[in-house]
Amino acid sequence: MAKYQFGLVGKNIDYSFSKNYFGEKFRKLNLLDYSYENLDIQAIEEFTQLIKQNPSFSGLNVTIPYKESVIPYLDKLSKKATEIGAVNTIKITKSGKLKGFNTDYLGFKKSIVPLLDSSHKNALILGTGGASKAIFYALKQLGISCVFVSRKIGPNAIGYNQVNEATFKEFQIIVNCTPVGTAPNTEIYPDIPYQHFTKNHIAFDLIYNPTETMFLKKARKQGAITKNGLEMLVLQAEESWDIWNK
Repeated sequence: MAKYQFGLVGKNIDYSFSKNYFGEKFRKLNLLDYSYENLDIQAIEEFTQLIKQNPSFSGLNVTIPYKESVIPYLDKLSKKATEIGAVNTIKITKSGKLKGFNTDYLGFKKSIVPLLDSSHKNALILGTGGASKAIFYALKQLGISCVFVSRKIGPNAIGYNQVNEATFKEFQIIVNCTPVGTAPNTEIYPDIPYQHFTKNHIAFDLIYNPTETMFLKKARKQGAITKNGLEMLVLQAEESWDIWNK
């Protein structure tokens, strides 16, 4: 068993980028005592037992659907994670304390900045899960106002059936934070009117597998600038690594 263990907590995560990414990183750095595992749990209530069974873990990443529900199981949150309301990185101290961080927002922020110009003032965020909260926080830091698109209409959230040509004229950035279109279900896509995308729009999809989702493909065909979530994922992973090693 490796001396320094890390892992990804999620549900049905065989597809995970993180295990291969960190495994390759450890090989390149010749870190023979390091390992990274997928820790698949079917309900967040299994998290406590997972920690008890793996006392040698030094750090964890958290993915769908537990970025929000894991918070009550942690001993402490960073200021950013508290403000965002979601956690994707956990540092485990030598005394066994769990501190939650959010590196998603920084990965997204660094990834989208090169695409922005002065015309990009407003964003639509598709989905209201843990990832969307990090995206909202990052865009707010960049001075971009956001509205969520959700099946549940509420404060600062409109329904998919309310997105129309006027919406696209007002919102120049569309970010897909839902899992819709992830492999193997690559033929599906969020239900928005893609014909209203233009060359003045940015379509950003947090999904990285496939490389080009139907969401991105349909937006690109209308001339939009498109980007997938791979660079964001790499950037947030490196930020997680820095947190674990501080």
